[in-house]
Amino acid sequence: MPLDKQIAAVLQQFSGLPQPDFSQLEAAGYRQVADHMMPPLPGESMAEVRDLRVAGAAGALQARLYRPRDEANLPLLVFFHGGGFVIGTLDTHDNLCRSLAAQSGALVVSVAYRLAPESPFPAAPLDCYRATLDLFARADELGVDASRLALAGDSAGANLAIAVARQVDASGGPRIAALGLLYPVTDGRCGSSSYQELAEGYFLTREQMLWFWRQYLAEPAQADDPLASPLLAEDLDRLPPTSLLTAEFDPLRDEGEAFAERLRQVGVPVRAKRCLGMIHGFASMAPFVEQAAAELAEFSADLRQALS
Repeated sequence: MPLDKQIAAVLQQFSGLPQPDFSQLEAAGYRQVADHMMPPLPGESMAEVRDLRVAGAAGALQARLYRPRDEANLPLLVFFHGGGFVIGTLDTHDNLCRSLAAQSGALVVSVAYRLAPESPFPAAPLDCYRATLDLFARADELGVDASRLALAGDSAGANLAIAVARQVDASGGPRIAALGLLYPVTDGRCGSSSYQELAEGYFLTREQMLWFWRQYLAEPAQADDPLASPLLAEDLDRLPPTSLLTAEFDPLRDEGEAFAERLRQVGVPVRAKRCLGMIHGFASMAPFVEQAAAELAEFSADLRQALS
């Protein structure tokens, strides 16, 4: 299928921007540009939005709470933002978190984990794990039903959601009712066919992803660690029911679909969908791309059903 017309228009807007030299690029400078590339978008109205502090593996972390309705005992959805483990903030994903809260009916808490290269692997998955346990322990304070806990993320954040689910299971922690993965990063070896076929021209590039991985991993051999590359994990049968979306024109497409197939093989209930005509990051484009909005609504409905 060809690119969605509205997505093609988005790519046309980005085509005039200067392309960074990833052989020379420094993370701090890239963040200043990348984290402000998209202007703030109007989002869903919430009964409450507030910043809070949550526990991390090496100290407190910033987080943001989204309460869609003024009710007690809502489900809790812990969200981890994308950005290649290097960029992304609570603000870059504010609109997406508002949409997830409104459409899933869950109280969403977005966690600002430590970023690479300043805090390389495994800082991010350990932060996200500790933050999830902290939020679970504070269920009464937050006014949520601790028995209805889900994890979600986009891109690198989806990788972290998987990492948290595996760590929680291994430690005998709280039951995770659902996992929501938007175009997940699952394989640090970066060798899939879509990495080659869709290497450039579709927003996220192969060169950019290789740069992200170089920032994230202290040693290249860590790409074989299942906490970094969950496609390689041997305990995927322990994961909760999962909803997973990939994008047709995304270098990460094949590794996301390979992960979904692994889940099917080990008996995990999974709804996986390749979103035709879409590119990486499309869920954040829902306010101005009609098909992206429809895909996000369907994804959120899966989470709502799992948490009902």
